[in-house]
Amino acid sequence: MTQSWLNYHHLYYFKVIATEGSIAKAAKTLRLGQPTLSAQLKNLEDVIGHKLFDRQNRRLILTDAGRVALDYANEIFRLGAELLDSIDQKPVLGRVEFHVGIIDTVPKHVSLQLLNAARAVTDCIVIVHEGKGSELLKDLKDHKVDMVLLNFAPPVTESSSLQCRKVARMPVIVCGSRKFMSLKKNFPASLSGQPFIVPTPDSQLRHSLDHWLAIQDQKIHVVAEAQDTSLQKLMATHDLGLIVAATSAVEELIHDKELVAIGTLNGVFEEYWAVAVDKKIPHIVTQKLMKTLQLNA
Repeated sequence: MTQSWLNYHHLYYFKVIATEGSIAKAAKTLRLGQPTLSAQLKNLEDVIGHKLFDRQNRRLILTDAGRVALDYANEIFRLGAELLDSIDQKPVLGRVEFHVGIIDTVPKHVSLQLLNAARAVTDCIVIVHEGKGSELLKDLKDHKVDMVLLNFAPPVTESSSLQCRKVARMPVIVCGSRKFMSLKKNFPASLSGQPFIVPTPDSQLRHSLDHWLAIQDQKIHVVAEAQDTSLQKLMATHDLGLIVAATSAVEELIHDKELVAIGTLNGVFEEYWAVAVDKKIPHIVTQKLMKTLQLNA
């Protein structure tokens, strides 16, 4: 019996057609003629021995066989990307590149700790990618970064192929300039109606703060929202309002008496998670950090 061989160009064309939902859109993406693409799809169906699409309302809908084939195609091309990514660990001028994604709400002193930890593993070139959590997780799965640092654990639906490790858990305090020192008395009731500079709504800390305030039955006066923790601290030192932060993020300003600690948000913590994707050949820096990394957040 003659062995049928899978043409991976045809499999890739099928994957694009399934993603785009039509041969016309896929042809435009692939810069191929529609007749050519249709013929390649027919060749793949002949090799597999099953119809991969049904046509419904001018759209192509995957058949049961098509869904199975797409699952395999996604895994095949994911492994291909992983192969190239792993081989690409070859030294650049004698050094390995380490691409790390850091969520854009992470304080700079925490990012610096991560960079130093990576450099302690080996003399690597650290390339930092900043962005939102969802974007960084997508980059991780697409092998554009080797590891990401998030302030939340990935959703359960996304974590099946991921390694996750909590690398920091710090208590959170309310602090402000000396103008607000009197609020230490009768805390947390003293916070009612006070001006606050709060994290933006996409921050986990913002959600924790809102929940804590609801439990305490306190209503604050939000004067500003800021994603950048450095900007939050700058505004606080200029008397614009109170901020919430991990203790280590403000300890230097408290030591220098530019800020004062008003009180601790009991039960609220700033947490950071290192996340990596499972690989046949893990990155040397990622492999080490996913076992040993601890941050003083």
